[in-house]
Amino acid sequence: MRQIILDTETTGLDPNQGHRVIELAAVEMVNRRLTGTHLHRYVNPEREIDPGAMQVHGISNEFLQDKPRFADIAQEFVDFIGGGELVIHNAPFDVGFLDMELRLLGMRPLVHWCEGVTDTLAMAKALRPGKRNNLDALCREYGVDNTARTLHGALLDCELLAAVYLEMTRGQETLAIGLDTARAETRPSGHVRPRPVLCAASADELAAHAALLEAIDRESRGACLWHPAAGEAG
Repeated sequence: MRQIILDTETTGLDPNQGHRVIELAAVEMVNRRLTGTHLHRYVNPEREIDPGAMQVHGISNEFLQDKPRFADIAQEFVDFIGGGELVIHNAPFDVGFLDMELRLLGMRPLVHWCEGVTDTLAMAKALRPGKRNNLDALCREYGVDNTARTLHGALLDCELLAAVYLEMTRGQETLAIGLDTARAETRPSGHVRPRPVLCAASADELAAHAALLEAIDRESRGACLWHPAAGEAG
């Protein structure tokens, strides 16, 4: 399973008002392990950066003057994300900007180049309803060290989000990686796959599971298929 943790910085808040991407970072994770492979580019937006945006990321117009345009890195970018699932915090924001950049070049939208998009902000809201769920808050919640984050920066934010995402989805590595390993060992050797060991959930685990389903059901306004009430309704 190949996933790409992705983040952008921009000249402002709305691509429909002509704002552009100025920094792009993508970090590769395979089977829930960071590979050390990443893509990180600064981009000349060919326009001025809003003062408010500059206060957030600290990137100046002067710094970007000699950087490549998005047109110069577009193919490299779509090649890098090809075959991977994108993991983005507040995905509609980044996807909106990247779709606009691709559209300006006559290229297909982002979903054409990747295997889907996971929004960690939506996940966090389901897990922590009513709480702050920005990246700093999630770092505090999951014990991820973000002391180096004084300003927003796409590459650092990708690395922090990768750590947060792994904590938010802890337990899935047993399901995903274990099955991949079993298949890899079975195919070359012909050995029979060992019988899985079934472990009963503890009372605390069952309670945590019920609380998670309740949160998802609230967030989806009763559309959670795994909620006990859904079975009763059927």
